[in-house]
Amino acid sequence: MIQLDNILKVDQNETQKMVTDSAQEFSEQYIRPYYMEWDEAQYFPLEVLRKAGSLGFMGVLIPEIYGGAGMGYQEYISIITEISKVDPSIGLSIAAHNSLATEHIHLFGNEEQKLKWLPKLATGEWLGAWGLTEPGTGSDAKGMNATAKKEGDHWVLNGTKNFITHGKSCDLSVVIFRDGEKGDSHGMTSFVIPKGTIGFSSGKVENKLGMRASETAELVFDNCIIPDSNRLGPIGDGFIQSMKILDGGRISIAALSLGVAIGAFEASVKYSKEREQFGKPIGHFQGIGFKLAEMATEIEAARLLTFQAGNDKNQGKNVTQIGAMAKLFASEACVKIANDAVQIHGGYGFTKDYPVEKFLRDSKLCTIGEGTSEIQKLVISRNLLK
Repeated sequence: MIQLDNILKVDQNETQKMVTDSAQEFSEQYIRPYYMEWDEAQYFPLEVLRKAGSLGFMGVLIPEIYGGAGMGYQEYISIITEISKVDPSIGLSIAAHNSLATEHIHLFGNEEQKLKWLPKLATGEWLGAWGLTEPGTGSDAKGMNATAKKEGDHWVLNGTKNFITHGKSCDLSVVIFRDGEKGDSHGMTSFVIPKGTIGFSSGKVENKLGMRASETAELVFDNCIIPDSNRLGPIGDGFIQSMKILDGGRISIAALSLGVAIGAFEASVKYSKEREQFGKPIGHFQGIGFKLAEMATEIEAARLLTFQAGNDKNQGKNVTQIGAMAKLFASEACVKIANDAVQIHGGYGFTKDYPVEKFLRDSKLCTIGEGTSEIQKLVISRNLLK
């Protein structure tokens, strides 16, 4: 039988192995005993993310000078994968904090802005949110309605962002607003909005199918006034910045998907060895064995794509296509694998006594967040036809 823990550690140096082991120990100690309780109550365990920050998991990609761990995408992928094997909700929150809000400031903030905000984000003292999606604009980000109007040395922000991870509990948000014509890719600008800013509030908290321990809420801006010093990068660069952020974000969702797939697979292997029918473990029946073989193969393919995308990102290469491929394949594979895991468990898979029903519920978000599977196909095909 294929050993997934060993696969994940192939070609890792000593530091990477230590990081992987640390993420695994963190998950077993601080997440596994409570994950179903959190899921049932849709409780967001902010205290667990603070603990993750103390281990360097909230600033994985941020240089040490700004309080981060100073690691690369190989370590980052391993951390997200290991945590998501136990609870994808926590993997999602850590991924969103790292690759969206924190990384946006890291990549596009000036030195003063980095020194001001990154140390608190990278250590987990502060929790970050990132706002692009709106109630009427999901995949069509250039059609956003939220506006920014410059008045002297300040900006006045109005509008609503939805489906925002940590939209209620965040200490700081990086949000993109339209300051030009609708549909103009150079008509949007990014801003940092700290919690407590007048005119900035959280709205509806979503009641979700899965990923229930990861908070999702609205960001509401009602004549919110922000100084120009909170603007990230040049005026009009917000959409371009966002697309670059999503390139890296898709790698994190691929890692999240990989974790979901492995978690569901490992539960299926365990059950297939323990559950007996007709006098032998069900794993010995071809119908089950073939499912496990397909699951293992898809996981290995997803792993290779995801780590290749991470390797390219570490080398500074353009990862638009490989990142979209990794996200597309891994997310679709994790839904299929989670579904097969429930099937292998039979009636027990439909109950909350086994973890696979939760993996199935959690898996679907992976094909939607950071761009739907259809958007990934669009990104890939456009790159192929350039």
